[in-house]
Amino acid sequence: MKIGVISDIHGNYEALKSVLKELDRLGVSKIYSLGDVVGYYSQVNECCEELIDRDIPNLMGNHDWYLSSGGFCLRSKSVNDCLKYQRKVITTKNIEWLRKSEIQRFVGNIHMVHGGWSDPIDEYIWEPSEKYFSKIFGKIFISGHRHIQVLKQFGDKTYCNPVSVGQPRDNNPKAAFAVVENDNILLKRVDYDIDKVNKLMIKAGFDDSNYKALKKEERYYAGFKKKDYPIKCVNRK
Repeated sequence: MKIGVISDIHGNYEALKSVLKELDRLGVSKIYSLGDVVGYYSQVNECCEELIDRDIPNLMGNHDWYLSSGGFCLRSKSVNDCLKYQRKVITTKNIEWLRKSEIQRFVGNIHMVHGGWSDPIDEYIWEPSEKYFSKIFGKIFISGHRHIQVLKQFGDKTYCNPVSVGQPRDNNPKAAFAVVENDNILLKRVDYDIDKVNKLMIKAGFDDSNYKALKKEERYYAGFKKKDYPIKCVNRK
């Protein structure tokens, strides 16, 4: 079975459309979302509705939790500013759908979470290690949240972060996702219309500090240190 794995769409519908078009072309049998459908960009309803219409299961991301629970982010004013806007525009149907997002998912021998296995919603896997994954039962582990592309193998265990559909932070502005087939993981990137996303954000009343991360030459790091980027990836053979 060939499946697609997407993560961290963050209200970027233009990026999502390009990724889904490529997944359709690749002939995947099922697509799974690792969470954070909402957050940062303006088209949260379009993103939720696309996943609902395609029956794409979603895991609970930290931004999904903020928006659906009435919570807020302790570490970012810009995130909370975006949440204020999204709470005004998101439909009740989409809020209810977000609330039904699961915390973790097993697909065959694949174990998926949004963050990490100590905190599925909000843990950052900064340095994937054999010691970390030796404590967890399973073979293939996939998570999002960090927006950095990682594919590493530890003996018979593999860890993957497919990056982000809507806001990559690894100095590559293309929308990112993964395809898994017979335990083999392929990391993929596609172009999309970044300028259209920018125009929609301006129309929604945001300044460039909220969307400049979409441009490679204007990469920002969401409060993390630049020395953490990019992470060296070790591809699984």
